[in-house]
Amino acid sequence: MVPIQSNIDGKEITMGELKKNLEPLGFTLNGNWEYDHAFIDYKMNDDHGDQQYVRIPFKSKGGPLDDEGTFVKIGTPFLLDHQFETDVDDEGNIGALTGSFDQFKSPADKDAPFPEELMERGKVLVSKAEQALGTL
Repeated sequence: MVPIQSNIDGKEITMGELKKNLEPLGFTLNGNWEYDHAFIDYKMNDDHGDQQYVRIPFKSKGGPLDDEGTFVKIGTPFLLDHQFETDVDDEGNIGALTGSFDQFKSPADKDAPFPEELMERGKVLVSKAEQALGTL
């Protein structure tokens, strides 16, 4: 994880405004959100199980995140690398019960070193988010 200093850190905005301003840039609300906090992500790369993201965290100021009018406070954006196992279990030793509950692979490394060649692009994407949210 590589934190990126940004003017959006600490900004308060409604969920509706956050999505309206960042989704046209390619950011999407992370599907793994909680009642009071979540992330909006930009997937930079998805190369054979190695995925890099610009991730912008935010927390509810009161109210559910599925309400467009809920105010949220944005945290420090960061660059994140997830490395997933791409190996196939040649012997098929998963079992029906396990497969029904654990259909998707967890990252092999949730916080792998971020590729240097994507660092500048990530900073540019954070700058575009700053512009879209009116903090530049």
